[in-house]
Amino acid sequence: MTDTTIEPDEAARLRNRVVNELCADGTISTPAIEAAMRKVPRHAFIPDTPLDMAYATYAAVITKTDEDGVHLSSVSAPQIQAMMLEQAQVRPGMRVLEIGSGGLNAAYLAELVGEDGGVVTVGIDPVVTDRASRLLEAHGYGKVRVVTADAAEPIPGLGEFDVVMVTAGAWDIAPAWTTQLKQGGRLVVPLRMRGLTRSVTFTQGTGEHGTYLQSESARICGFVPMQGSTAHREELLLVNGAPEIGLKFDDGMPADLHRLDNAVTTPRHERWTGVTVRPQELIDSLQMAMAISLPGFCTMAVDKILDTGLVAPVNKRFALAAVEGDSFAYLVTRRTEDNKHLEYGVHSLGPHATQLADQIADVLRDWETNRRGGPSPVIRVYPAGTPDDHIPADRVIDKVHSRISLSWPHDATPAPPEEKPHA
Repeated sequence: MTDTTIEPDEAARLRNRVVNELCADGTISTPAIEAAMRKVPRHAFIPDTPLDMAYATYAAVITKTDEDGVHLSSVSAPQIQAMMLEQAQVRPGMRVLEIGSGGLNAAYLAELVGEDGGVVTVGIDPVVTDRASRLLEAHGYGKVRVVTADAAEPIPGLGEFDVVMVTAGAWDIAPAWTTQLKQGGRLVVPLRMRGLTRSVTFTQGTGEHGTYLQSESARICGFVPMQGSTAHREELLLVNGAPEIGLKFDDGMPADLHRLDNAVTTPRHERWTGVTVRPQELIDSLQMAMAISLPGFCTMAVDKILDTGLVAPVNKRFALAAVEGDSFAYLVTRRTEDNKHLEYGVHSLGPHATQLADQIADVLRDWETNRRGGPSPVIRVYPAGTPDDHIPADRVIDKVHSRISLSWPHDATPAPPEEKPHA
């Protein structure tokens, strides 16, 4: 399709280097996806971006921010785009609905569905959709239909699709997405659960109490959050007496938060767990283990300007944390003596810091014994209002339109820990 321009040799070289890297690390395994990503001129869909940034294998390109510096629009990293395309299993002749129009991913999808298929891409921001429409037309993808609308609401006249692919971070599953999905189709969505985002492939399941969506795969990722009627922001708790410490809750704050008021007046407790990982080891299942097991799970960020050293997370922007009554805690790491591994520890503050640290250490040890290297939790999506006794789950998260259940597979044997570059 893309025969309207002659590209610079450097752009072609960089694009092929990116695809070579993604084939080597296992992200790309399908020949059609490899061919599409070698063919579509990625840089042409990110105007005014230096080539080295446009072709950074593991980095997104931010294309729009608001007055507070919040990212509103981006072009995902090639690694994330390839990963989601593999999850979607798009084939020639299919109809695909993309939620979150930037142009580039729609071009990849157009290559995959071929002349007999169809792609509709929907975005809420007319500036973004206008640019996508112009770029798609200019580079030979004029058959892609670009729609400006809030895709979380029903859009008349679109029909049904084999694949619905959401390319913006979603906190909830909009009913419109499932009603537009053909029987046996796939929904691929970066779904945020308790502050953790996973790109999840859902297919339809049926039980004695009706239909639901069930995960087929889940991959760790990060996305610009969705705008429109399903937009949702985390709630931020600034710890009393320590304005540099912010605890972020994604699904509602715990009750009686005033009990934390004196937490930072107590000495910081430190607890090392003996649980070690390799520096490049994927820990997505550890994150989910904490999110499932700890009722007060949250994430912690520290304001670098106000930082007094009261807390010492390894990553000041994002640390796994939890609140229990009058105390809070967060994960830390340190190098082992051989300098080849990282050991997990817990820092905790509050009157019951020791008990909370022990509780989190138990979760880590259970993960090491029973979950490490094993499959992700099974994620199911039920309609809002579904009774608890219809939802078998280790953890249920209530959204506006849905109830999300997380359950560990009980018959799975953990595999060796997975390791990938840039994890």
